[in-house]
Amino acid sequence: MSGHSKWHNIRLRKGKQDAARGKLFTKLAREIIVSAREAGGDAETNPRLRLAVQKAREASMPQDNIKRAIQRGTGDIEGVSYEEVTYEGYGAAGVAVLVKCLTDNRNRTLPEVRNIFAKVGGNLGETGCVAWMFDQKGLIQISTEKSDEDTVMMATVDAGAEDIKVEGDTIEVLTAPEDLQKVQDAVKEAGIEYESAEVTMLPKSSIKIEDSKEASQILRLMDALDENDDVQQAYANFDIPDEIMQEAAA
Repeated sequence: MSGHSKWHNIRLRKGKQDAARGKLFTKLAREIIVSAREAGGDAETNPRLRLAVQKAREASMPQDNIKRAIQRGTGDIEGVSYEEVTYEGYGAAGVAVLVKCLTDNRNRTLPEVRNIFAKVGGNLGETGCVAWMFDQKGLIQISTEKSDEDTVMMATVDAGAEDIKVEGDTIEVLTAPEDLQKVQDAVKEAGIEYESAEVTMLPKSSIKIEDSKEASQILRLMDALDENDDVQQAYANFDIPDEIMQEAAA
């Protein structure tokens, strides 16, 4: 998981999300709509919606936008209907890639995702070809500048944290998906500032990439998927050493 984690953090620090705030808001709104449609518009009783609204607020999404997205999800106002679709495939060096989409048109999304893979030497696979390589987990990331591993452990173990480890300058707290909110609340109560909290897909094992060309292809694939409006999240099982990661991501 370290490779994908490093890629995610590099993108955050390069500020690409801020530069593409309109695109980010679109993705956040879709998640809110689907979450509200799935289990109602009350964030207190709908954990998925609560997390989606929290992410939107952290990204400074206007409250009116959040409210309208919830209303679209509950059917109080008309709006586009989105469905969840997952695609699976392979990137350079056989890296497994899992792509989660929210789309209003499968006939548009599938060719676009297939084309993204093809442009960087990857290919889509059959349903189930790589999903078994990932586990769904809650993940909280905390900068080592904000806290230390022992402090985080003391704050989160009793709340349900399954594992705590340091990846570079980031402390990662893993939980069962249903325990994410409880552990996140424990982090807040301890006065620890965190960088992100989400339900994610973590690879059970990683493929180490030491060839700079392959690393560049993989990162181009991940970037292109991230830029697609229909793609909510893309997960992969690569592990690229820091020096190659920095060079390829530059």
